[in-house]
Amino acid sequence: MNDVLEFVLTEPITAPAPADLDQAWARHVAVTGSFDRSVDRAVAGGFAADRLGFAFLSGYQEALRHLLPELAGVDMLAVSATEEGGAHPAAIRTVLAPRGEGWVVCGTKTFTTMGERAQRLVVIAATGDVVDGRPCLRAALVEADQPGVRVTNRPPLSMAPEIPHATVIFEDAAATLLPGDGYTDFLKPFRTVEDVHVLAATLGWLVRVGRLAAWPREVSQRLLAAVAMVRGLDLSRPGSPGTHIALGGVFAELDRLLANSAVLWEQVQPETRERWERDRALLAVAGRVREQRLAAAWRRVEGE
Repeated sequence: MNDVLEFVLTEPITAPAPADLDQAWARHVAVTGSFDRSVDRAVAGGFAADRLGFAFLSGYQEALRHLLPELAGVDMLAVSATEEGGAHPAAIRTVLAPRGEGWVVCGTKTFTTMGERAQRLVVIAATGDVVDGRPCLRAALVEADQPGVRVTNRPPLSMAPEIPHATVIFEDAAATLLPGDGYTDFLKPFRTVEDVHVLAATLGWLVRVGRLAAWPREVSQRLLAAVAMVRGLDLSRPGSPGTHIALGGVFAELDRLLANSAVLWEQVQPETRERWERDRALLAVAGRVREQRLAAAWRRVEGE
C-alpha cells in the first residue's frame, strides 16, 4: 500500500490530459491500484485528474465501491435513484418484482449521473411492502447493456459538462438484489459517503493545481492537512452525528483555504483557471442538504 500523502506530493505530473471521460477513468484505474482504502483512491484519482469534473468521477466511483466493495473492478458504476418527484422513499415509483427465480425492475429514473457510460446501475426501487409506515425500498444491480434498459442522454450541465447525466427507463430489466434496505443501508449513507469521497478527490486535484502553479508551501501544507482530516473520518458509521459534524468542519476549512488563496489562481494556467470558475459550483450542489444534516447532528448531540 502506498502513502497517499507522499504520492500527491511527489508523483510526477507528466501524463497528457485525458481526451474524454473514458480516458480519465482509465487513468484513475491505473494510478489507484496500489491503494487499499477507497478514500485514498479518491485522493489519488483526483490528483491524476486535470479538471474538477474528472476528479468528481474518481470520488463518485470510489464512494460506490466503499459501500459495495463486491463491485470493485474497472466497470463504471452509477446510482439510479432520482425520479420525477425526487429520491425520497415516498417519491420512488420504480418497482422491483420477483420474476421466476430472479427479479426485474420497471420504472423511470429521471437523473442518473454517469448514465450513458455506466456498465452497471445500482437501482433503488420499491417492493410494494410497507415497513413502519414507509415504503420498503431495495437496491438492485442492473446490467446496463440489456434490452430492458433504455438510456437517454440529458443536455450537459453548465458545470462539469464532461460528466454525463441521463434518463433511464427500465422495462422488465433483469436485476440482482443487493442486501439490506435500499434507503437506510444504501441511499441515505451514500449521500454522506459521496460527499467524503468527492471532497477527498477535490483536495487531491487542488494539490496537483498547486504543484503545477508553484503555490506556497503553506498552502500545500493546509491542503495535505485537509486530506488527513478526510482520511480520519469514520465511514463505518456514516450516519453518526460525529461524522457529520467533523465533515462540516472539513468543508469549512476548505472554504477558508479557498478564500485565503483566491489570489493564487492568477498563477494557474488559464484553461485550468477558467474550468475551475465554471465548475466550482459543483462543490455546492448538495450544500443545503449537508447543512440540514449538520444541523440535525448538532441537535442529536445537544439533546434538542
